[in-house]
Amino acid sequence: MEEKIKSIISKSIEVKQGILQDPVLLKTIEAVVTEIMLAFKAGNRIYFCGNGGSAADAQHLAAEFSGRFYRDRVALPAEALHCNTSYLTAVANDYGYEHVYARLIEGIGQPGDILLGLSTSGNSINIIEAFKKAKRKGMVTVAFTGAGGGKMKEDTDFLINVPSTDTPRIQESHIMAGHIICELVEDQYFD
Repeated sequence: MEEKIKSIISKSIEVKQGILQDPVLLKTIEAVVTEIMLAFKAGNRIYFCGNGGSAADAQHLAAEFSGRFYRDRVALPAEALHCNTSYLTAVANDYGYEHVYARLIEGIGQPGDILLGLSTSGNSINIIEAFKKAKRKGMVTVAFTGAGGGKMKEDTDFLINVPSTDTPRIQESHIMAGHIICELVEDQYFD
C-alpha cells in the first residue's frame, strides 16, 4: 500500500510540474490575479460555480476571499452560487439543471463582475450556460478545467486548463491555482 500512496503523490506532483513548466498557463494565472484585483477595486464581485467536488472547491475558494486567506482584513465580495439549496432545487425542477447558474447570473451578475467556473472536463452544461449569460452581461469569465478545456474554453476569457485528464489530480491543481490567486490578490489588493 505504501507504494500505491507514493505513486498517487508522484502523479499529483507530476501534474503540478506540468503547470510549473507551462509559461502560458503561468501567465494566465497572473492575468487572472490582475483581473480579480481590478474588479474588486472597481466595486465588482466574483462568483464561483462547480458541480460535485468542484462545487466544494468553488465554495472553498469563495470563502478564502470573503473570509480571509493569510491576512486579517475586510471581507472581499465573493460567493459560491450553489449554496442556496431552495433556489437550486426550484430552478432545477422548474427549468432544468442546466439553467441553475445562468438564471442566478441573470439576476445578480453585473458588468465587470467575474464568474469563475470549475469543471474537470470543461463540459459542464450548467457552467457553459452561465458563461454564455455572463458574457452577454459584460462579465469576465474564468474557466478552471482539465487538459483541452472542453467546451468551456469557447466562452471564457481566461482558461486555466490543468494538463491532466485524471479528475482527482485536476481538482488538486485547481485548489493549488486558486490558492495562488487568493494569496496574490490579497497581497496586491491590501498593499
